[in-house]
Amino acid sequence: MTTRTVLITGTSSGIGLAAAVATARAGWHTVATLRDPARAGALLAAAEEAGVADRVQVKRLDVTDPASVADCVAEVVAEHGRLDAVVNNAGAGFVGTIERMDMEPVRAAMEVNYFGVVELTRAAMPHLRASGGRLITVTSVGGVIGQPFNEAYCAAKFAVEGFMESLAPVAATAGVQVSVVEPGAVASEFVTSQGIDVPALLAAAGPYAPALEAYVTRTMKSFDAAQTSAEAAAPIVDLLESPRMPFRVQTSQWARDFVALKLADTDGSAVQELTGGWLR
Repeated sequence: MTTRTVLITGTSSGIGLAAAVATARAGWHTVATLRDPARAGALLAAAEEAGVADRVQVKRLDVTDPASVADCVAEVVAEHGRLDAVVNNAGAGFVGTIERMDMEPVRAAMEVNYFGVVELTRAAMPHLRASGGRLITVTSVGGVIGQPFNEAYCAAKFAVEGFMESLAPVAATAGVQVSVVEPGAVASEFVTSQGIDVPALLAAAGPYAPALEAYVTRTMKSFDAAQTSAEAAAPIVDLLESPRMPFRVQTSQWARDFVALKLADTDGSAVQELTGGWLR
């Protein structure tokens, strides 16, 4: 039986690390990519502990560098003869509001969270067509419902959702299944690695400081009941193993309920009432 090969981005920690170990455990040859392979220690240790180190291969891939993307995809296909699935997981958050921030972080958020996804998708599609493969992208409930002080991040995730929703029926005509995975709060290094200096953030918020303080307080409390990275990654393996992927999957009941609010909110008032309450 031919070993199936999956390429996953952003695997140094969090959902990406958990997905890399879980897919390897499910029998996939997992190409676990990250911008700096020197940060693969936690991943390799987890793979060793799970007994799947022989099925996890670390490669460098910077989704914001087109040459890096092209080189990595070409290497995988040259080494393994095929590419059966891609999991777009690499991402970065940014907290702030547009009046009080420069444009540089807004563009940076779009580069890693949106254009990086598009770049890898573009490079992988010929190979996924050849294998009848699968394209899975980790977005967020923030790609369905815009959240206060997350304009840049949510804008990028909205863009990814629109891109993938539009691509899915087109890709299906060529035998490629497309799906998005929407986590809610996840207790992972994605949160702690943002390096947010809350006092400095509040000091720079000007007239928005009271609302920002309320938002930060509420958000930090929400992570008390957050999913683990392994729980959020489990649907990725389910999608890879299922005969037919649904287009959209949430990783928890909370995420399903949250997204459902938007889908039933035709005039937007329910969402505004909810998220506005986070600022009081």
